[in-house]
Amino acid sequence: MSEEEDRVVDEQWRTRRGGVETSLRTSAVWAAVHDIVERRAAELGRPLRVLDLGGGTGGLAVPIAELGHDVTVVDPSPDALASLSRRSGERGVAARVHAVQGDADSLAGVVGADPVDLVCCHGTLEVVDDPQATLSALADVLAPGGSLSLVAAQRLAVVLARALAGQFAQAEQALTSADGRWGSQDPLPRRFDADALRAMVEQTGLVVDAVHGVRTFSDLVPSALVDTDADRVALLRLEQAVADSPQFAFLGQLGSAVHVLAHR
Repeated sequence: MSEEEDRVVDEQWRTRRGGVETSLRTSAVWAAVHDIVERRAAELGRPLRVLDLGGGTGGLAVPIAELGHDVTVVDPSPDALASLSRRSGERGVAARVHAVQGDADSLAGVVGADPVDLVCCHGTLEVVDDPQATLSALADVLAPGGSLSLVAAQRLAVVLARALAGQFAQAEQALTSADGRWGSQDPLPRRFDADALRAMVEQTGLVVDAVHGVRTFSDLVPSALVDTDADRVALLRLEQAVADSPQFAFLGQLGSAVHVLAHR
C-alpha cells in the first residue's frame, strides 16, 4: 500500500479499536458498510432507514445509529434485544435504534409501506430455516437503489482450519458435504461457497456489486501473536492489502466469511 493508504489504515484502526462495532473480525466489513451508508445518505440527502436482520446486541446497528441513521434490528432472541436496548441507551442513540423480536417471515410487517435503504444480514443466513427464502424477504423490503450487505460463513476456511488442526476426516467432510459442515458436532448448520452465495442473491433480482472474502488470516493467527497494537495494525494492513489486490483475490476464498454487496 502507499504511504497515504498506510495513514488511512492507521487512522481507521485508532478510531475503531475502542468501539464495539470494530475489531480484527469486523473492520473490513464495517469499512464497506460505512462507505455504503455515507454514499447513499449523500445521494438521498437524509438519514437512512436501515434494517439489520439477526443484529442481536447491536454490534453493527449502534455504530450506524451513531452516524445519524435509523436502524431497526429484527432478532428472535429477547435477551439479545435487551442487550441491544441497553447498549443503544449507553451510547446515546436509543431514539434511533428500534428492537423487534422476529425473523425473516416478519420483515414485511416490520417495514410496512416504507422500504428501507440498507439491509444487513451478517452471520444469520447460516442458521435460518430457508436461506433462499430469507434472501428473497430481504430483497423485497429494499427501496429502489437500496443496498444489501450480506456476511456468511465460508466453506474453505473451515476446511483449512480442520486440516491444520490435524482433523483430516473432518476437513474432507466439510469440503465435500452439501452444507459445508465438518460433522455432527459442528456448531454451524451450514456454510457457503462464494459463487453459490452470489447466485442466491442474484436469484432474488438484486444486482451483485462485490463478493470478497474477509478474515483471511485473522481467525488463523494465534491471539498471542497479535497482543500489541503494532501487531494488530500490521495484521489489519495485511488483510486490507489482500482485499485491495486483484492478483491475490483468490486468497479471499480462504476467508472465514464471505461478504456480498448488492443493490436493487
